[in-house]
Amino acid sequence: MLDQKSLELLIQAAKTLDEGFSGLPEFEFKPAGLERMSEALNATVERLRDNYPYFHPLYAGQMLKPPHPAARLAYALAMWINPNNHALDGGRATSAMEKEVVAEIAGMFGWKNFLGHLCGGGTMANLEALWVAGRLQPGKKIVASEQAHYTHGRISGVLKLPFESLACDELGRMDMNTLARRIEHGDVGTVVATLGTTATGSVDPLPEILDLRAKHGFRLHADAAYGGYFALAGNLDKEAQSAFARIGEADSIVIDPHKHGLQPYGCGCVLFRDPQVGRLYKHDSPYTYFSSAELHLGEISLECSRPGAAAAALWATQRLLPLKRNGEFASGLERGRKAALALFEKVHADGRFVAAFAPELDIVVFAPKAASVSEASVLARKIFEAAVRHDLHLAVAELPVRFWEANLGAMKRDRETITCLRSVLMKPEHFDWVERIWGLLSSAADEVVAVWH
Repeated sequence: MLDQKSLELLIQAAKTLDEGFSGLPEFEFKPAGLERMSEALNATVERLRDNYPYFHPLYAGQMLKPPHPAARLAYALAMWINPNNHALDGGRATSAMEKEVVAEIAGMFGWKNFLGHLCGGGTMANLEALWVAGRLQPGKKIVASEQAHYTHGRISGVLKLPFESLACDELGRMDMNTLARRIEHGDVGTVVATLGTTATGSVDPLPEILDLRAKHGFRLHADAAYGGYFALAGNLDKEAQSAFARIGEADSIVIDPHKHGLQPYGCGCVLFRDPQVGRLYKHDSPYTYFSSAELHLGEISLECSRPGAAAAALWATQRLLPLKRNGEFASGLERGRKAALALFEKVHADGRFVAAFAPELDIVVFAPKAASVSEASVLARKIFEAAVRHDLHLAVAELPVRFWEANLGAMKRDRETITCLRSVLMKPEHFDWVERIWGLLSSAADEVVAVWH
């Protein structure tokens, strides 16, 4: 985990940064408790050791991808200044950096004239998108699939907007027949299309949703918090590829750089295709926005104080790894997807497990084979616990049984949902570790089955 070269680069860069302020009068910096700081840091280290090894390839559970060293260093450097990107006075350099990186993200979807900014994460980004949608479609309903992130329902409640969850098909995608029937009622103002669900990585059929929009005129929001960067990947299946190819036709897009964008938490991004929605943010502040005629980011954001360090970290990362197809950054996404496909093939071919469907991005869901869904659910939790003892960290999910219907065979369907194992193979290194991951998973499964029987 410790990168000695990064630490050396940080010290060198911090000295260079300090030289930029050498013209100021000297003063003695005496922070409170400085003489006891070592004690506090050592205590902090002891507490931080109580974590899973999120940085390691054997952690393949939740969506935790280590920040790039450039992001860590740039964030740390910016924290010496601690800029606030709400107003230009508080974050001159990092406000400019934020505008640049957001333009590069928007460019990934083909947008040049747009409105957007960074925020704390996908929840805040989706809140802003649905807030704008509610202002433009007052009183109209927001609909999303039952596999969309749960925050859409929560956010709609906070905003006092009507919300409805729609059925998915057997591949975890929004069911188009259900959506078409629901749209006919005439009360739907916004459809949320999820491009990469957090449970299975399923990609809603965006081209078909766009066809419905052309007919009915609803607003379309693309929640690509997890999956958005796959617009750069060159190894997606035809359906997912066609969805990402048209994401730029959405009215708003959310993407999380702190997921696949190699950034520390929290760093989300919300984008609007029509920059005129900025008028909805209009407000007056007696002290914030009058130092410059230039746009302050706080004038187009629901959040007020926001860390300029997040913009600096993303700027450094995108300068090092540009957002372009066939580049180094895109290659990392493609390797994660290859890892997921490789693990899926091993699971699918193994008699001890029941696979759901092939991954569209880099998430694999599977369950142990058993006499019944209930028994498989118990075994899944036991294998999850056994895998931890083998230093392999997966995740557990509760998903509809119909996702497995084609592969369940004679298994008794005594529950509507199944507790399954879920693996997010989002680190590029996961591709090189698939054999090791499979070996540890196999050992954990054998250990559990031996005791069970």
